[in-house]
Amino acid sequence: MADTSSYDVVIIGAGFSGLYMLHKVRAQGLTARVYEAGEGVGGTWYWNRYPGARVDIESQEYSYSFDEKLELEWEWSERYASQPELLKYVNHVADRFDLRRDIQFKTKVLSTIFDEAAKRWTVTTDHGDKVSAKFCVMATGCLSVPKDVDVPGADNFKGPVYRTSRWPHEGVDFTGMRVAVIGTGSSAIQSIPQIAKQASQMTVFQRTPNFSLPANNGPANKDVVADWKANRAERREAQRNAPFASVMIKETDVTALSVSEEDRRKMYEQCWDIGGFSLLGAYGDLITDIAANDTAADFAREKIRALIKDPKVADKLLPRNHPIATKRPCVDIGYFETYNRDNVELVDVNEDPIVSITADSVKTRNAEYKIDALVLAIGFDAMTGALNAIDIRGRGGMSLKEKWHDGPRNYLGLMVAGFPNMFIVTGPGSPSVLTNMMVSIEQHVEWISGCIAHVNERQASGIEATETAEDEWVLHVNEVGNTTLYPLANSWYMGANVPGKPRVFMPYIGGFGVYRQKCNEVAANGYEGFELSSA
Repeated sequence: MADTSSYDVVIIGAGFSGLYMLHKVRAQGLTARVYEAGEGVGGTWYWNRYPGARVDIESQEYSYSFDEKLELEWEWSERYASQPELLKYVNHVADRFDLRRDIQFKTKVLSTIFDEAAKRWTVTTDHGDKVSAKFCVMATGCLSVPKDVDVPGADNFKGPVYRTSRWPHEGVDFTGMRVAVIGTGSSAIQSIPQIAKQASQMTVFQRTPNFSLPANNGPANKDVVADWKANRAERREAQRNAPFASVMIKETDVTALSVSEEDRRKMYEQCWDIGGFSLLGAYGDLITDIAANDTAADFAREKIRALIKDPKVADKLLPRNHPIATKRPCVDIGYFETYNRDNVELVDVNEDPIVSITADSVKTRNAEYKIDALVLAIGFDAMTGALNAIDIRGRGGMSLKEKWHDGPRNYLGLMVAGFPNMFIVTGPGSPSVLTNMMVSIEQHVEWISGCIAHVNERQASGIEATETAEDEWVLHVNEVGNTTLYPLANSWYMGANVPGKPRVFMPYIGGFGVYRQKCNEVAANGYEGFELSSA
């Protein structure tokens, strides 16, 4: 039967943020309901099951820190956890804290409408539920809505079509098949080496070559695990104050051009050997000075070239149209080496564009490639896609999608003026995707739960960001973003991967530690920049 209940809090999404949010509001004695479109918990790690799916932050860092016993009892098997292990972990968390009883699965939220008279949110779902809640928390994720298919004639193909963002849960066997992969973003870079091991022939259609750094993955290092557990509090505090919320990316004031070429190369070699995002922390000016960035980009291109036997193929795979790190760098296991296989071919669609997909082939201007299966690795409508997919209306029937027509506007990435008691976890205007997401999630959930407690303790009906605070924050986010090289890239950070989407740098690049301190100060000053409503 359709639910018509009343709750203190409705949470949309049962990924890492939704689960922790539920745990926190329960601790306050509040009633809550979580709605989740999938059949299980996990969010990103429930949906993204493509071959090779793996986290790009070291497992030890990419985990909850709010419960010491949880942290000490869980053992990661690899340096970079795979999707199955991450899903096992998030299910363990859901069971350990008995979270499932307040989650409704296989349920899509259609609308959240603010009732000004009742001062509550009305939430409707595709199951006919129509529930009331004082607070509404959007834990919908930054990379959860696949972008529309923009490949000409994709519907014409008669064979199986797979999207990396919605991979079949039972898996796919490509043995003996001719496979086309369109896209070379993160999911493609992780899946291509795995698919190539099965396919009789793989053709990769690339528009934009990407920087990818070696994971140097392997079994979890026992010494690292022991050190982390022995110094857990210190390591976690270091994360919370680090610019990228990760101790793996070192913070330094040393600039790339202030050292000799020999010393700089030695540093880059050390970082390359460490693997992961280590290279990005080598010098403090890599994302603000193009000359400094060029030194790291040139080094990475040299390393990529050395991995590929055919110089012509290598040349196609070298990223040249954006500074390194201005698109989220990928972390790979054997991606570039895959192009040394006899059964793998690379097509640069800038030189030979796709004309159409037929019933059994991909046609380019100069050739036709017969295929048995098509893999679309074309990415997400990032940051705002999941929010815009819901009909969210605040005061006066104001639509969030309309308000964000020219780009997202909010205060601290947490609340939107005109939308009382609605919180966003790791949304645009916050560090989110530029950080270790687990640390950002915990910081946001803890701040939101504290804010909810503040409202209830004062017996207020709600809290809302002011227009002034919102305007000042948006200006600050833009000013800080424009001091960096990020706007030089056509990235999903900028919304550039979705036709018609405003070209705005969406995350906050002022540093996670700085941002966290600002949020703490706002709360300590009586939630400065917010207004309480009387009951």
